[in-house]
Amino acid sequence: MFLLASVIILLIWCYKSYASNSYMRDAVNNIPGPPALPLLGCIKDFWKFKPKTLLATLSSMFGEYGNLFRMWIFNRLIIMSADIEFTEQILASTTHITKVSTYDMLHQWLGNGLLTSHGKKWHSRRKIITPTFHFKILEEFLEIFDRQSTILLECLEEKADGQSIIDVHPYMSLFTLDVIVETAMGIQVNAQVNKTNEYILAVKEMTELMAMRFIRSHLKNEILFTILHPSKKLRQSKLIQIMHNFTKKVIEERRSLLEQKSHSLYQEETNEAGCKKRSALLDVLLQATNDGQPLSNEDIREEVDTFMFEGHDTAASALSFMLYLLSRHPRAQKKILAEVEQVYGDGEKSFTLMNLNELKYTECVIKESLRLYPPVPIFGRQVKEDFEYKHSSLGNGIIPANSELYILMGILLRDPKRYPNPCEFLPERYETVDEKFGMSSSPFSAGPRNCIGQKFVMYELKMCLLKIIKTYELLPLGEEVCPLPNIVMTSENGMQLGLRKRRVLNV
Repeated sequence: MFLLASVIILLIWCYKSYASNSYMRDAVNNIPGPPALPLLGCIKDFWKFKPKTLLATLSSMFGEYGNLFRMWIFNRLIIMSADIEFTEQILASTTHITKVSTYDMLHQWLGNGLLTSHGKKWHSRRKIITPTFHFKILEEFLEIFDRQSTILLECLEEKADGQSIIDVHPYMSLFTLDVIVETAMGIQVNAQVNKTNEYILAVKEMTELMAMRFIRSHLKNEILFTILHPSKKLRQSKLIQIMHNFTKKVIEERRSLLEQKSHSLYQEETNEAGCKKRSALLDVLLQATNDGQPLSNEDIREEVDTFMFEGHDTAASALSFMLYLLSRHPRAQKKILAEVEQVYGDGEKSFTLMNLNELKYTECVIKESLRLYPPVPIFGRQVKEDFEYKHSSLGNGIIPANSELYILMGILLRDPKRYPNPCEFLPERYETVDEKFGMSSSPFSAGPRNCIGQKFVMYELKMCLLKIIKTYELLPLGEEVCPLPNIVMTSENGMQLGLRKRRVLNV
């Protein structure tokens, strides 16, 4: 009797659950997609998604159903887009900027900062942080980029024999970590030299752990993760504690110093060595107010930790794939080298934003590399209210509220309609007016929720790239990359190449 009652209750619940989604099913009737079973949805297709073959599987599905298709996973409606026309409309929206629930698992580490927040809090934080990337502060950061990339050159020298195969990603990861810690927090951790720093190791291990959870859908749930992987859960808690303690200590010390000196953000301050201290993200946050009230230490920690997460792995991924591609394209290396020598001559010219802006071909190389291997290959939006769109093929339509929308930049940026010979490395395609590629061509996302630090990253990449190319010839040694679209694009076998020192003075 109990069993029968349970079955009846379950059937009633299933019917109501299915019936409650009738509006959503009708709304996306015009969007093609794989057949969906009642209640289970496209579970058969969903289980095909594996980290190593994810982009290939999705490319095949886009080929079958078109560049915009829908999937039901149980009662979840998922919209997959590699459609330029549709994507530009969603990116331009000022309403649909809420991240999908997948990002919730980052809350324990990043809190409710710029990456994970939405609504009023997101708008206020974005307004507070924007001045951090004012050109005056970016100009100050150039010395950090220069000094840290010089250390990088020294670290690479031991492998620059023209024969050794080197995976450049670990080197780039430590370089970008040094840069982001110094620019975000105003301190030096010397990650490239001191590879055993507890905080450095915690950041590295935590990003790898988060990547593992992102690609295993069931582990996004904190309860399931705790039950299935208790040891990893304990380790995650320990790593978060290490990083939070480090960040809180720096914040408290910096707040105390600012209170003692009561100096303006742009007023020069010198350290014990007599060198000018530079404004950091932390300085902006410590002096910011929200509704007339200063930000708490916890508010500040959220944003500093967010920048550590977003500004470290993404830049390392971009640099590593860029160097890999250049190692396979010597003509592009020669063009960069010629451009650098034209702008900087014998290397005595100091770096400024203005002369870095003169490196037009170098910028084309960066954009083309980001197109082929975007650091964030997939990002998602939670549709909170009906989104109306217009489409030349599908007509006018609606993406209903409570849908999950995923933009596949790793596929969209290889659309042959927009990019002839899409899989080829052709930096020259960006020598024409960039605007012709449209909003959806940006690997930094676009619209109101674009990457706030994209100018910072572009100057960091330019500085590091020109110094490496000026110093080393990149050689096509080692294996081809095997891209993995985790939180940040990586390669299963690293980014392998060879190095040979050039017979010229460093920049």
